[in-house]
Amino acid sequence: MNVGVLALQGDVIEHRKMLRGLGVEAPEIRLPEELARVDGLIIPGGESTTIGKLMVEFGLDRAIPVRVGQGMAVYGTCAGMILLARTARGGEPPLLRLMDITVERNAYGRQVDSFETDLDVPAFGPPPLHAVFIRAPVIEEVGPGVTVLASLNGRPVLARQGRLLVSSFHPELAQDDRVHRYFLEMIRSAA
Repeated sequence: MNVGVLALQGDVIEHRKMLRGLGVEAPEIRLPEELARVDGLIIPGGESTTIGKLMVEFGLDRAIPVRVGQGMAVYGTCAGMILLARTARGGEPPLLRLMDITVERNAYGRQVDSFETDLDVPAFGPPPLHAVFIRAPVIEEVGPGVTVLASLNGRPVLARQGRLLVSSFHPELAQDDRVHRYFLEMIRSAA
């Protein structure tokens, strides 16, 4: 199995390290033709406007939806969640509009307001999942096909819709690999 990491900006190295630790090839993806060699794609946290503009410049804004239509799974963390959303409040970068969610950018505040906390994720079982929130967005609305996997103070922070997975937080910055394992299982079960 190959899971690419969109390597335009953001936490590319951290996601690749997590995937390789799980025995998965993790090529860097920068161009549309590189998507053909992966079963899944991670859009990392970073700066959503920068990543969105670069996706448009390289044609990935058109190529990613085509590959999703062909069965490729996508996991977006933080900025990646924003880019997968149908709508983003607080300024809208170029969006893929693949997931039926509305997000609010920087909902938890500025960089100095970043924090870590433990989340209950029933799909994972105990123990709680340690989550790192950095200028994190939050899901404000979910469509009928979206399953909320975890919430913080009543607001969704981990959700799934078919082969799409998103999180407000950065699991690649914690020691717990269960979100990445969950994404890999999504890919395996769809194959």
